[in-house]
Amino acid sequence: MAAAFKTVEPLEYYRRFLKENCRPDGRELGEFRTTTVNIGSITTADGSALVKLGNTTVICGVKAELAAPAADSANKGYIVPNVELPSLCAERFRSGPPGEEAQAASQFIADVIENSQMIVKEDLCIANGKLAWVLYCDIICLDYDGNLLDASVFALLAALKNVQLPSVTINEETGLSEVNLKQKNPLIIRKHPVATSFAIFDDTLLIVDPTAEEEDLATGTVTIVTDEEGRLCSVHKPGGSPLTGAKLQDCITRAITRHKEVKKLIDKVIKSITPK
Repeated sequence: MAAAFKTVEPLEYYRRFLKENCRPDGRELGEFRTTTVNIGSITTADGSALVKLGNTTVICGVKAELAAPAADSANKGYIVPNVELPSLCAERFRSGPPGEEAQAASQFIADVIENSQMIVKEDLCIANGKLAWVLYCDIICLDYDGNLLDASVFALLAALKNVQLPSVTINEETGLSEVNLKQKNPLIIRKHPVATSFAIFDDTLLIVDPTAEEEDLATGTVTIVTDEEGRLCSVHKPGGSPLTGAKLQDCITRAITRHKEVKKLIDKVIKSITPK
């Protein structure tokens, strides 16, 4: 009977749970799904991480290459993020060129990198006007069940913290670059941005870490990005129901708390794989 009601009136079915301050999957409104992270799982990448947020699974691989800096940014390197939503991760996605959702997610990640200053592009410059690092950050969703942005930012941060760049110098006589693979240094991460997403129901009710079903039923979504100092890096709200100042402040407060949880998870995993 419940299954039939859910099929015919999915929103009303969902509202009955919300009235009791819980959700169909048993979570409270402010409760996140179980979150796990595994670092260094792709041996062919210069840095990688696999993040699971409930059933949503995202993997990020970072590949570092050498290139000449742009003429107008002679002292800067490049960071190129790309989010892929293959047809295998959910029925809603199709094979072929990147869809609108994948493009929007890629732009969101690029904005987070820029706004948070997690990586300063000047740090990627090896020789002014001659040589710089390019970081290709491929984020692939393996299993989609909502809240892609939180999982993607988490996977990106964890993968970047796993990157070790070899020492590179330019031979003054030949003008060629010389790479020392035996001497590697961790990538300089200036800030640690973490995304926290909310779904809005009936213009007033907020729930954290929405599933794909919750995102489809919601009247809007909002993603808050904060750093370790509690600084607001980004507010991403693609239309839908408006948010009052008080509601937005509530989201920011919850995002700051979530940041501490995610940072603790990353630090714990990194510590466990660091040679003693």
